[in-house]
Amino acid sequence: MNSEIEKRYSHLNEMQKKAVMTAEGPLLILAGAGSGKTTVLVNRIHYILATREIFPSNILAITFTNKAAREMKERVEKLLGENADGIWIGTFHSCCVRMLRRDIEKLGYARSFVIYDRADQLILLKDTIKELNINEKLYEPKMVINHISDAKDKLITPEEFGGIYKDDFKMSKIVDIYKLYQKKLKENNALDFDDIIVKTVELFENHPDVLNFYQRKFRYVMVDEYQDTNKAQYKLISLLSAHHRNLCAVGDDDQSIYGWRGADISNILNFEQEFEDATVVKLEQNYRSTSVILDSANHVIKNNMERKLKRLWTQQDGGDHIKIFKAGDEREEGDFIARQIKDLVDKNERSNSDFAVLYRTNAQSRAIEEALMRQNVSYKIYGGMKFYDRKEIKDIIAYLRLIQNPLDNISLKRIINVPKRGIGAKTLDKLEEVSLERENSIYSVLLELEHADYVSTRSKSKLNDFITHIGAFMAMKEVMNVSELIEKVLENTGYISELKAENTVESQTRIENLREFISSAIEFEQISEEKDLETFLASISLVADIDAMDDDEEYVSLMTLHSAKGLEFNTVFIAGMEEGIFPTNRAILDETQLEEERRLCYVGITRAKENLYMTYAHERTIYGRRNYGVSSRFINELPKDLTESLNVAARNDKRQAKSNRNKMDESIKQNFALDAASFGVYSSKSVLDDTSKAGIDNSDVSLGSKIVHPRFGSGTVVSKDGSNVTIAFENKGVKTINLEYIKLELA
Repeated sequence: MNSEIEKRYSHLNEMQKKAVMTAEGPLLILAGAGSGKTTVLVNRIHYILATREIFPSNILAITFTNKAAREMKERVEKLLGENADGIWIGTFHSCCVRMLRRDIEKLGYARSFVIYDRADQLILLKDTIKELNINEKLYEPKMVINHISDAKDKLITPEEFGGIYKDDFKMSKIVDIYKLYQKKLKENNALDFDDIIVKTVELFENHPDVLNFYQRKFRYVMVDEYQDTNKAQYKLISLLSAHHRNLCAVGDDDQSIYGWRGADISNILNFEQEFEDATVVKLEQNYRSTSVILDSANHVIKNNMERKLKRLWTQQDGGDHIKIFKAGDEREEGDFIARQIKDLVDKNERSNSDFAVLYRTNAQSRAIEEALMRQNVSYKIYGGMKFYDRKEIKDIIAYLRLIQNPLDNISLKRIINVPKRGIGAKTLDKLEEVSLERENSIYSVLLELEHADYVSTRSKSKLNDFITHIGAFMAMKEVMNVSELIEKVLENTGYISELKAENTVESQTRIENLREFISSAIEFEQISEEKDLETFLASISLVADIDAMDDDEEYVSLMTLHSAKGLEFNTVFIAGMEEGIFPTNRAILDETQLEEERRLCYVGITRAKENLYMTYAHERTIYGRRNYGVSSRFINELPKDLTESLNVAARNDKRQAKSNRNKMDESIKQNFALDAASFGVYSSKSVLDDTSKAGIDNSDVSLGSKIVHPRFGSGTVVSKDGSNVTIAFENKGVKTINLEYIKLELA
C-alpha cells in the first residue's frame, strides 16, 4: 500500500480502514452506535477519488435525512475542496427528483412537474372521494392516504392493489380512490412524495436506456441507514448498482426502529444472501459511551433473534452504574428526574444541555414537563411540541374555557368549527361583527339567533347544535368532576371519533395526548383541595405561564426514543420503563414488534455518553385509569452487577404512593385559593340568606334573557333546567342559581 495513503488514514482504527479501502464489489458496513460511521463514509469517498480514475460525478451517496446529507456534504467539501464538486450526495427523494427532471417526459409528464405535499394530497383526495360519490366519513382522507402510501412503498400499482382486495368491499372502494387519485395527479402534472421514488423505479424498469445511463454513471453507490430502507428504496438501489456492483450498504440492524412506517429489516439481514461475494465489515469500537453503558446495551440486544452478531466495545473502561429508580407514580417519577437534573446543574457538574429525557410516546411528556417547570428547569421538546402547545390539547382547553366563561370569544372562535360542523369563516365573521355592534360576546349573539336574518337557515341549524352542546356541557359541569366532563366533551362533540376515523399514526398520537390530559385532570382531582373546573383551568394557566423562557438559555432535551436516534448526551433518562408502556402492550403479543421495541431500547441506551437512568412507576394513570405496573423486561435484561437501585424501600401500594406524592407549590396553592362563594352553585348558607326574597316568575326567564343579580351584577342566561338557570355574569363568571330562592331582575 502507498505509504502516503497509509499515513492519510492512520487516524482510523483497523476496521474503519478496511471499510474505507474496500472499494470494489458489494460491501456491507455494520456500523454500531457511535462507531464513526460518517467519518468512514467521508474518507471512503476520498479514498475512491484518490485511487481510482473516475470523476466525482461517478459517486452517488444516499442518506435518509436532509440533515445527514448536509453534514456529509460539508465534511466531504472540507476534506476534498473543489474535488468534491459533482459528487451526488442527497436523500433518496432529492436524488430521484434530479433523475426525473431529466427523463420524466418518457412517463408522460412534463419536466416542470410539481410535487404535492401532504396538504395538497388531502385536497386532491377529497376531490377524488367526492367525484366517486363515496362517503368521506366512512373513508376518511388521511386514512385513505395511509393505505395508498403503504401500497406505493411496496411498489403496488392501483391495478395490483385491486387484485389483492377484489373480495374486500371496503378496500375495493380505496382501490377506486387510488386509481382515480393517480389519474388526477397525472392530469395536474404532479407527483406526491411517494411517487418520487415509485416513478423513478418505473422509469428505470420501462426504459432500459435511462437505467443504463445511470448505471454507468454511478460506478460507486453508497447508501446510509440501509436498515431503514423499504421495498421501493431497495428496488431503486438494486437497479442502480446492478451493472458495476460497487454497492456499499451502511447500517445497523440493531438500530432498525421504523418497521411501523415500512422499513424492512430483511434488506440488511439478507444482504449476504443477495450478494454472496459481499465483504462484511463490523464497526464495533464505540467512541461515545463508557464500557458500562455499552455492556448494558449488548446484554439487552443479544436477546433478539433476528440480528447479526456484533458487540460494541470501547477503550473507556468502567463508568458509573446504570441507575434504576422506581417511583410511586408518574408525578414522583417526573419530580425525581427534575430534581436530579437541578441538583447536578446547581452543583455546576452539568449544564441543562447535557441532559436528555427519553420516553416511548409523546403523551408521557406531560408529567415530566410539569415537574421540570416546578423546579424552574428550562427544557425543549425535540422533534415535537410541548404538551400544552399541541393542537388537540389547546382545542379541549378552549372548550373548557368556553364552558367556564361564555364571554371568552377567543376560545369560541377556536372551536366553533372543531371538529368540522360546516360553520364557515364568513358566518363567524358576521357573528363577530354583530357582537361588536351590540357590545356583547359572540356566545350571547348565538343565543339570540332565532329571529336573526344575517345567517342562513342552514348555518343557523348548525350554530344551534353548537349552542346546545355548550349549554349541555355547562349543566354537566355542575354535577361532574373535571375528568368526567372532559370525557363527555370529547365524546359528545365527536372529537375522538373523528380522530379514530383518521386511523393514522398522527391521529393515534393525538388520542394518546388527550387521554393523558384526562389523566392530568384525575391527578388534579386527587391533589387539589378545590376540584372545580375554574381551579383546574387556573392550574393549567400557571403551568403555561411558567413555560415562557429565554431563548438564550440552555435547555434539557425531551423527546421520544425514535427522535433520539443519531443524537448523544452526557446524561440520559429513559422514563416509563414498564411492561405495557415500553415495550408496548401490542408488542408484547408479537415477537417481531417486541424485537423492534428492544432495538428501540438499545438506541436509547446508546445515546448516553457517561450516565444513564431508567425510571418506572408502581402505578400510573393511563387513559384516565390507574394502572399498576411492573418493571420493563428490558430493565431485567440488564446485567445486575452494572445496575444500582436508587430507592431502598420500594413503595408497594397505592396509599403509600399517594403519601409520597409532592403537594402543589405554595405559590400555586395561593393562586387556587379562590373565594368559595364564587364557585358554581350557591352554598346552603347563601340559599337561606335569600329565602325571604321573592323570586321572579320562572316563565319570565329563557335562554338569552338578560338579568341583574343583587350580588353578581349583569349576566346572560346560557341554560335552563326547571327552576335552575345557568348565568354567564359579565364580571363573576358562570353560576348556576335556583330561581325559587334568589331575587333576580330582568335587565
